[in-house]
Amino acid sequence: MTVYFIGAGPGDPDLITVRGRDLIARCPVCLYAGSLVPAAVVAHAPKDARVVDTAALSLDDIVAEFEAADAGGLDVARVHSGDPSIYGATAEQFAALKARGIPYEIVPGVPAFAAAAARLGVELTVPEIAQTITLSRLSGRASRMPEAETLQAVAAARGTLVLHLAAKQLARIADELAPLYGADCPVALVARATWPDEAIVRGTLADIVEKAAPLGIERTALVIVGRALDGLGETSSALYAPEHVRRLKPAAK
Repeated sequence: MTVYFIGAGPGDPDLITVRGRDLIARCPVCLYAGSLVPAAVVAHAPKDARVVDTAALSLDDIVAEFEAADAGGLDVARVHSGDPSIYGATAEQFAALKARGIPYEIVPGVPAFAAAAARLGVELTVPEIAQTITLSRLSGRASRMPEAETLQAVAAARGTLVLHLAAKQLARIADELAPLYGADCPVALVARATWPDEAIVRGTLADIVEKAAPLGIERTALVIVGRALDGLGETSSALYAPEHVRRLKPAAK
């Protein structure tokens, strides 16, 4: 018996991995976060599978499902949105399984920031503009940020900053980051990337709050800040330059 933590991807059912889909299709128990995982993803579960939406369950309730499946020798597909390694409240589930000697395995998924970049049509690491992507968030009701991880601290490198669970604090983000990045720095607010009701707002730190206000976006969104959103600067990567030598490509004559 194994509990498989499966990354369902950002929303589009086609963006789950083949391995994740196949595990859902063979596990007799499927637990999924219904508020963030489309029903179409868990529709791959066997017809007689126990399929449970965990959106309203406590950790104890979820662990009880794991224990019942373990007692019956039944594999579990534990389906989370995006990738299980990022803001999935998975660490406490791993700890509970370890304490009970129940084996688990993690199956990666397409993270929300990658899906958002795809929908924006951008590369988040542009030569000589941004080579660092910082994934972070702001304090919220579920958990506070560590004291050292202030917004200014995580943005200090001035690379591409991706803030999860922060759409409600867009005004604060714009005010605090303008001195670091410049008021003209591009910003994108991407809500429910790849879902049918996806919404994208693009602007700058100076005007993003005004532009986003009519949509009233408060959750399930990313705020992406950085000059990489403008696209290529004056310098391209040397990787494909004619004079660049790499193992499988000799220098051009």
